[in-house]
Amino acid sequence: MKFRDLFFSKEKYFSVGVEEETGDYYVSIPVSNQKADYEEYYRIEKSLFNKYQSDLSQLEFVADECRKRLRDEDLIVKPGSDRGTPI
Repeated sequence: MKFRDLFFSKEKYFSVGVEEETGDYYVSIPVSNQKADYEEYYRIEKSLFNKYQSDLSQLEFVADECRKRLRDEDLIVKPGSDRGTPI
């Protein structure tokens, strides 16, 4: 998998991008467990990306849903047993 960020918010701690091998769009959030800090990537619909393409910062609501684990079914890489906590 090759994730390429198209937008990153330092203030809100999320990014939006495209997974280059599949063309899927994603929102990612930073998480941390006892061993490492890493990102979780959540697939978003192309129509959602297109709707906010002119201002990707508007996808902050998706990042908030991811932090609350309301979009776990959209995780591109399923977490292991030591799943991180959102930062």
